[in-house]
Amino acid sequence: MRKTPTPLFMSSLLLVAVAHAQQADAKPEGYRFTVISDTQETPVPNQQRAGTCWSYASGGMVEAEMLRMGKPPVDLSEMYVVRMSYEEKAKRYVRMHGNCNFTGGGALNDSFDVLSSYGAMPESAYAGLNYGTNVHTHGELDEVLKAYLDGVIKNKNKSLSTAWFRGFQGILDAYLGPVPASFEFKGRNYTPRTFADEVVGVNPADYVFFSSFTHHPFYEQFVLEVPDNWTWASFWNVPLAEMTDMIEGSIKAGYSVCWASDVSERGFASNKGVAVVPQNDIAEMAGTERLKWEKMDRAELSRMLYSFESPMPEKVITQEMRQLAFDNYETTDDHAMVITGLAKDQHGTPYFLVKNSWGNYNKFAGHFYASQAFVQYKTLSWGVHKDVVPEQLREKLGIE
Repeated sequence: MRKTPTPLFMSSLLLVAVAHAQQADAKPEGYRFTVISDTQETPVPNQQRAGTCWSYASGGMVEAEMLRMGKPPVDLSEMYVVRMSYEEKAKRYVRMHGNCNFTGGGALNDSFDVLSSYGAMPESAYAGLNYGTNVHTHGELDEVLKAYLDGVIKNKNKSLSTAWFRGFQGILDAYLGPVPASFEFKGRNYTPRTFADEVVGVNPADYVFFSSFTHHPFYEQFVLEVPDNWTWASFWNVPLAEMTDMIEGSIKAGYSVCWASDVSERGFASNKGVAVVPQNDIAEMAGTERLKWEKMDRAELSRMLYSFESPMPEKVITQEMRQLAFDNYETTDDHAMVITGLAKDQHGTPYFLVKNSWGNYNKFAGHFYASQAFVQYKTLSWGVHKDVVPEQLREKLGIE
């Protein structure tokens, strides 16, 4: 005999159907961040198509330091720093017979070196756009500069002329504009030197640069072996734990950090506002996480881990992992930025708030959140004010 469903049974079916529909339509929770500490900063710049992120990162740190010191905000000229660095690169490249790096790239210390040796200029005095475009586009410039220097190095006259460097400066003048001997800023006249001393007021000697690798002894300086370290600058080498503590301590004390990192990992998704190191080895996941993920096949797991729709389990980073990635060219010196804050996601996972130099390109107005694991894994080098280096470490390294 066929039974007629009761109203209660039909209501139960309806509730189950609605629940399944809601579950199917439910959107991922997404990343939700709470900033727990931050520093002062100037607006996010846009390097456009110039490979000079290093000048925007270290220049952005100098601008932030001016704010920390109670000075009014100033938009410093990144291209003045690039211009003077090109000149120094050219001298070294010719002296080395072309057997060293000559590109638009640089290291975190370069802006501080220019500030020390040449001074600084505001953006209003030296925009570096003298070649028919209103955005920085250095592809042609870099090719022309290197081709010129390679011609000089061929030395077909059997001795270098006295004109080669003036010719190099002439190319820079044509593309970036001549460097003015003096300029007006807010009703006063300055030279690059007096502007650096009287307006910027940041002492380059107060900034210290670090790295963290095991192929050199800890607590000693070494020349970081990346092509863009064209000045062969030395970096203090400290263990991973001290790197994390130093960067966190700097932010908590109100000092921003300039940061060089690899950004070629799949976990770097700054357009979505995050940079993470997903744990893609199921066997290494914690028990509850493993139960959640082990039912998926490898392709489905990869899609889920790199969807960035919600926080995922991340790898636990070790000193050995950092070293192996560096030695295997998996961690390369790709990009420089400014770390401006500390944050946590909805699960309490720690993150660093990072100011980029690609303009207002994502939902965080040109910033993104790099997980602590990402920073531990992919940091090449970082720079801080010496006052935030822990006192015991300063004494150990002899930093005055």
